[in-house]
Amino acid sequence: MAAAAGQDPIAFRLKYLTDPREIAVLKAAADKAGWGPEDAKPRKMSGNILRGRGVLMMSGYGTYAAVIADIEINKQTGRISAKRMTVAHDCGLIINPLSLKLVVEANIMQGLSRTLLEEVQFDRTKVTSTDWVNYPIADIKDAPEAVDVVLIDRKDMASGGAGEPSLITVPAAVANAIYNATGQRVRRFPFAAARVKKLLTA
Repeated sequence: MAAAAGQDPIAFRLKYLTDPREIAVLKAAADKAGWGPEDAKPRKMSGNILRGRGVLMMSGYGTYAAVIADIEINKQTGRISAKRMTVAHDCGLIINPLSLKLVVEANIMQGLSRTLLEEVQFDRTKVTSTDWVNYPIADIKDAPEAVDVVLIDRKDMASGGAGEPSLITVPAAVANAIYNATGQRVRRFPFAAARVKKLLTA
């Protein structure tokens, strides 16, 4: 909707949000990531490496999370690399900040694995993804170069969930970053290299 309106996706959201926790988490992610006016505009597709930036915010489980994904796409291979993932996370009262930060980082890694690699394959009679070759998951080479986490502590509120909220923001944040990099929407997961390369050459 923001793209169709020709507006910055963060400014567009802030224009309509009314929940102060949603507003705060989105602003915190944007500030930490250094979001600027140029980030909303689709990039020119020049060179072999395309760069894009996308945002997604969610609320649920008593928690608010916003993720900004900075990615690179290799035009020759279609491979997407997560360069930096910036997360603002508000789950109310924080009991153990270090454990919470580690959980959020793990959520980002698992979210990237599901977004870029994981897909159950079938033939006409059975599942064929029976090992880690046919059902790949992310490993160290797929890890982002940086995961920057901003924790918002609400000492006057009950603790919410931490095991899911930031994970489920990753696919759409990466999808929005792909659009920012290429001007094209990809709507089928995972965003595997072969699928992205096909999109770029279509």
